[in-house]
This record gives sequence, structure tokens and C-alpha cells, in this order.
Amino acid sequence: MTQDGELDNLVRKRIRSLRVAKGWSLDDLAARCFLSPSTLSRIETGHRRIALDQLAPIARALETSLDQLVETAADQDVVIRPRRDEAHGVTSWLLSREAGPQGTTVAKLRVTQPASTRPPQTLGVHPGRDWFTVLSGTVELVLGERTILVEAGEAAEFSTMIPHAFGAHGGPAEILCILDHDGRRTHLHPGKT
Repeated sequence: MTQDGELDNLVRKRIRSLRVAKGWSLDDLAARCFLSPSTLSRIETGHRRIALDQLAPIARALETSLDQLVETAADQDVVIRPRRDEAHGVTSWLLSREAGPQGTTVAKLRVTQPASTRPPQTLGVHPGRDWFTVLSGTVELVLGERTILVEAGEAAEFSTMIPHAFGAHGGPAEILCILDHDGRRTHLHPGKT
């Protein structure tokens, strides 16, 4: 099969899968994209070539982008591998490969060292806000002069213009965090936490 044929087949499967996931019949999708149900049926089954002037309204009707509908299936590694920063006791898993809205990144962190042992001059400051929820253990959040304990099942959100650091309290802790561009650069690069 040619690469174009493989892509056509992939797009056809995506159209059908998105339609079925919405619980729509061919008639339902046809009414939303102004194509006949028979045309859509032939597109989905491969009995008709997909034209760009048909693909754009189909993508709109399915509430997806044309780019997402036709992106090639990369054979990239689907396993998210941890990155370890032994010096700072942080292991991170970058859960979003691309930045989301407003440049946000989702990451899971496992922290093993307390934040309160860090000298005050090493507390980070950057524009934006950080948000995290504790999955397990207890996290020690240092915000300026305050130390706040955030336990499993709790979340924290704070201005990152306040000198801050976070770490483990009483044993390893795992957090799920949402970071903006500056937060990602500060908290996820080796040598920084």
C-alpha cells in the first residue's frame, strides 16, 4: 500500500470513528456537513476518494481540525519515560508532548527531598501561576516565608512571582502539575526544581 493510500485509510477510519463516538448515523453527519449520506458512506468505505472540499466540512462537523484529521500516524514511542534529576531528588514524566492552551504543560513529578532544606536565595521566581495536586505522600510547599503542607488528595495553586519551591515531607511524594512556559522551564529542566 502506498503512503497516500495508508493516509487515506487512516483518515477514513478517523471519520467513521469520530462519527460513531458521537453516536451519529451517516444521515446525522451528512446533515451537519452538507454531503449526502451515500457520499459519506462511500468515503468511509473507500469506494470514493476524499476531496479537500469534502474533508474541511466533515472535520468542522466532527468538531476537529483538518490538521488533526489528516495528521500522519507516527511510529514514535508512546511510552513516557521518566527523567531523573538525582541532585535535586526529582523524577519527572512529561505527560503532554506539546504545549497546551496558553503554553501549559502537564507533568507528573516524584519528589524525594524536602524543600525547606534549600537556602532562601535558591527559591524560584518566574512569571505566571503553578497548579498541582498531590497523588501520594505529602508535599512541602515553600512560598516566601511560609511553609505549607499539601497532602494526598489536596491541590495548590499560587502566583509564581512569590519565591517558591516544593519537595517531599516525611517521605517521597508524587504530584500532577500544570505549568506555564516559565514554570516548565524552571521545574522540569535538569538541575532545577
